[in-house]
Amino acid sequence: MAVALDFIEPFEPGIFEFLAARAVAGVEESSGTSYARTVALAGGHGWFHVSWDGAGLWLEHQVEDPADATELVSMVRHLFNLDHDPGAADQLLASNPLFAPRVAALPGIRLPGCVNPAEILIRAMVGQQITVAAARTALTQLLALATPSRLPHESMTQLFPSAAEIAAGGRSILRGPQRRIDSIMAVAALLAEGTLAINAEDSFESLAQKLLPIPGIGPWTVGYVAMRVLGSGDVFLPGDAAVRNGYGLLRGDTLAEARRIKTPELSRMAESLKPWRSYATLHLWRISGEKPPAILSPL
Repeated sequence: MAVALDFIEPFEPGIFEFLAARAVAGVEESSGTSYARTVALAGGHGWFHVSWDGAGLWLEHQVEDPADATELVSMVRHLFNLDHDPGAADQLLASNPLFAPRVAALPGIRLPGCVNPAEILIRAMVGQQITVAAARTALTQLLALATPSRLPHESMTQLFPSAAEIAAGGRSILRGPQRRIDSIMAVAALLAEGTLAINAEDSFESLAQKLLPIPGIGPWTVGYVAMRVLGSGDVFLPGDAAVRNGYGLLRGDTLAEARRIKTPELSRMAESLKPWRSYATLHLWRISGEKPPAILSPL
């Protein structure tokens, strides 16, 4: 039976498209109005399905251990940013003449969270410097290492591979520059050993202290992980190609002109959008995705 999820209105359902573009078949199913996936919980396996009917959000789920139901609901709320009050963010962004029409058209835009911090870190590293489609292909290949779900549901038959599973077998599957593979494998091993642990209790500063010393992890990865794991509302990624292109297109540039925008200019523009720069980033990602050709975009 589906139960209603409460949230502070308005709710902009574009988060479903964000998740759909990154959904890994076998673990996730998604469309413009629904998202489902398998999950590993404290007491066992489970799955959930969230749908949007134009007015409300509805959750269906199943867990092996009934005691995990509370954890699952909390996970879903974080993933869909349901405790966010969009009023303040929308008001500030709308005070900027460039962003005002976007906010009017898309009120209540939501910051995608995550169901597992280690998974997001691995996904971010796999997705660096490649397209969303290429990253999704690479992650799908890693499912050869994954544990079958004990609660399969429709096409969702596997869990996302754990850090330990990737550390044990990922090197023979991952493709791309050797340095990137080495970095992913090193991080997977650290996560599996417990030497590295990240969670929603971290601050941006503690996350940076943990991640930046690791070869292959730079400010972009830290910022992206902070957005999705911590729910940080004030992250801006001036070196991100989709942010740059989205900003140029927003102000009327051609894509060729947008690609010439420099990082310092983007950083200066975003100063007036504090403390809600993550939501400005979402608008710019959305704009960049609306214009052909396909460009690099975060996973």
